[in-house]
Amino acid sequence: MSSFKDLRIVDNFYQTSAFFPMPTTLIGTLAEDGKTTSFGAYSLVFPYYIAGKDYYAMVLECRNSSNTCKGILRHKKCTINFIPDDRKFFREAVRLGFPGDTPEEKMKDCRFTVEDGLMAAEHPDKVFPKVIGESFQVFECSWVDTLDNAQDDVVREEYLPPYHDFNGITSPFGAHFILKIDKILMKERYYNAIVNGVKAGAFPPVPVDYGYRDSTNFWYTPFRRPKAEPIPNREVDMDSIRYAANRADDVVKFADDALLTIVKVPRAFLSLVLKGCVKWAKENGVTLITAEHMKIINDKRAAEKKK
Repeated sequence: MSSFKDLRIVDNFYQTSAFFPMPTTLIGTLAEDGKTTSFGAYSLVFPYYIAGKDYYAMVLECRNSSNTCKGILRHKKCTINFIPDDRKFFREAVRLGFPGDTPEEKMKDCRFTVEDGLMAAEHPDKVFPKVIGESFQVFECSWVDTLDNAQDDVVREEYLPPYHDFNGITSPFGAHFILKIDKILMKERYYNAIVNGVKAGAFPPVPVDYGYRDSTNFWYTPFRRPKAEPIPNREVDMDSIRYAANRADDVVKFADDALLTIVKVPRAFLSLVLKGCVKWAKENGVTLITAEHMKIINDKRAAEKKK
């Protein structure tokens, strides 16, 4: 007999029918005037395209009557501001997330510091949503409106069918936006941690949001020091790796010292890793990949370390 009970699934199931951990972010969009930035609190924002595409993307879920939805439909830009764990910040995020307030009402007494992002500096002839200075990181994004043929979606008082499947207006009340990440802005301390190697004390204080419950409160948990758990020490035998490497490409080959660097790669990912190495080798005119080449390939932050 199961130790679980069958809980009925209702609307907004992630907070009415489950305990679902989420990020705490403020989404910045341009108001109707195309100049003023308004912020709304959101937790339903997650990675969407993480590899294998020409760009990286997030997906945002929101009400289609929200200021955020209207701002993205009109101006196709937004900022995703990740705020650190601070009770006064969370209280302000709850205030900014209250539905029905106009952008002017939301921003009148905003307690956050608002500043330009990097896109504004690179494109001084254009207007971009601003960012929140207290954030530990910010994603500057643009809406990929051509996905799901959502490019013709506009602000309306009421949205009637047909609806899109995954991008734009997706229901009478909801919208999804696939957001191309144009820039990731990182405070220097955490930038250095990512570039030079993360340690337990170098993580930003990230609060975990559990949403609106019981028609009374928003709930979140404060930051706790992260704990590391080593990956299982399982090695693929060299003969298997060499066999796969010899068949990865007709021209590019691998030295044994290079193959030794990937003995701990899970077998399911071995072919993908080898193909990535071959791609790098062809781009850099290399026909025999050595251990030194593997160091360069594996170091995704080599460019930053040279600065």
